[in-house]
Amino acid sequence: MEINLGKLPFDLDFHPSSPLVAAGLINGDLHLYRYVADSQPQRLLDVHAHDESCRATRFVDSGRVILTASPDCSILATDVRTGKAMARLEEAHGDAINRLVNLTETTIASGDDEGYIKVWDTRQRACCNTFHAHDDYISDITFVPDTMQLLGISGDGTLSVCSLQKNKIQSQSEFSEDELLSLVIMKNGRKVICGTQTGTLLLYSWGHFKDCSDRFLGHPMSIDTLLKLDEDTLISGSEDGVIRLVGILPNRIIQPLAEHSEYPIERLAFSNDRKFLGSISHDQMLKLWDLQELLDNRQGMPENQTVEADSDEDEMDMDVKSHKSSKGTRRKKLDKGKSSNTSAADFFSDL
Repeated sequence: MEINLGKLPFDLDFHPSSPLVAAGLINGDLHLYRYVADSQPQRLLDVHAHDESCRATRFVDSGRVILTASPDCSILATDVRTGKAMARLEEAHGDAINRLVNLTETTIASGDDEGYIKVWDTRQRACCNTFHAHDDYISDITFVPDTMQLLGISGDGTLSVCSLQKNKIQSQSEFSEDELLSLVIMKNGRKVICGTQTGTLLLYSWGHFKDCSDRFLGHPMSIDTLLKLDEDTLISGSEDGVIRLVGILPNRIIQPLAEHSEYPIERLAFSNDRKFLGSISHDQMLKLWDLQELLDNRQGMPENQTVEADSDEDEMDMDVKSHKSSKGTRRKKLDKGKSSNTSAADFFSDL
């Protein structure tokens, strides 16, 4: 299934219990769609949520509310049923908000372009914790409920571990000399996997965050988004527009699953029942893939380059395609150029 959003999308999220998917667009609009297998999705809402771009989108309150965040520094709560604005938190951050993630039923975390991570109580509409964890934009955040810790990564090339109970930054990695863009926890909590701007996956061992324990080269371009399929396997979305199935320890690109387009994949997400994999890209399309069909048919995809590297001790020489622009720079340029109606093809030809 494909949905032409009409504008460049920055984020998507699936409803926690119903066949609904939301997308935040570069022009500040929020779209909500109902989808059914083998049918064209139906648009339920088209809300102008922000005057600037809608960079982050998340369902909260058991799916009754959609939160959106923007470079205008605000967070908006929209009623899923009516599309009406319920509350707007102005100046939620001091700089552009880049990321929203769910923590619990009543708490969310947000990250901005200046490296701040904030935790919010959605009932009280109040900030519970603030961490100045990084010196550049927050690219991804994940939550560890057992230990009440937040892991954040940034364009400054570091990984942080923040304690919600102690309200402090507990650990920070050394600078990796590479922008960290995407983040998942695997191997039953023993490994933290980060996708980078150069297409390398960095593997950190839990409790030993100063430096990565493994580097896995294999993606030809930046790894902009990651999803954990199971404890040994993840799905990656890359700047080259390809969705890949990747094994971790042993490290190998098992197979390309699909090609969204020739443009960067901005975000991947699973539907609540894991029947669908959603992907968005700069081609302005939201695509809903039958996940089981992708996994069953992957042997029919052309074979991709496979590279294995289980340790920093394995010295590997490999050509990595040079990058003209980082993801953070891309987003800022897109935000500034949104009023000019620049196409994806024109934008990337200018980089």
